[in-house]
Amino acid sequence: MRRRLLLGAPALLLAAAPLSATTVGQRLGAGGHVLLMRHAEAPGVGDPPGFRIGDCSTQRNLSAAGRDQARAAGRWLRSQGLERAQVWSSPWCRCLDTARLLDYGPVSVEPSLSSFFGDYERGPQQREALQAFVARLQDVPPDRAPVLVTHQVVISAYTGGGASSAEMVLVRVDRQGRPQDVVRYAPPPAG
Repeated sequence: MRRRLLLGAPALLLAAAPLSATTVGQRLGAGGHVLLMRHAEAPGVGDPPGFRIGDCSTQRNLSAAGRDQARAAGRWLRSQGLERAQVWSSPWCRCLDTARLLDYGPVSVEPSLSSFFGDYERGPQQREALQAFVARLQDVPPDRAPVLVTHQVVISAYTGGGASSAEMVLVRVDRQGRPQDVVRYAPPPAG
C-alpha cells in the first residue's frame, strides 16, 4: 500500500513486518537503518495547557500499562537479535520513560525527536532536523544500533504514517538521512 507522506515528503512503501525474526537486529547492526518507536501508552492527546518540558507533573505521562508496554518492547527487541543499542529520545517525559524502560543503558536526549503537536507549521523544519540527525547516525558504530523514541506526529512527518503506542518503525535510510522504505512492527504484548 502506498501512502503520501505528510508535509511534502516523498511517498514510501509501508509494509506490515514481513521480515524474519532476526532481521530487526541484523538490519540495524548492518547500518543504513534506524528504528523509530512511539512512546508507550500515555492516556490522552497532546499535553495539558501550560505544560513544561522539564516538569513531568505538567505533562501527559505513561500509565502503568504503558510502563509494562515499554519493558515488553525492550524484551521483544532483544528476542529479535538487538542485544546492544544506542537510544535517543524526545525530551518529553513519556518518551524518556519509554526509552529508559527499554533497558539499553543511558538515553540521550535529541531535540529533533520533540513533538510539534499543535504547532504543525514546524513540521517541515522538524522533519529536516530529524533527517540531518539520522544522516549523522550513519557514523555510529555498528554495535550501537540506533533506536529513536519519539511521538506519533514526528514519525508521521518523517515516514508518512503514524504509529500507535509503542509501535516501532524500521526505516531504511540513505546517506542524507532520507527514508527509503519502512517496515512497521506492532507493539509487543505486555506481560
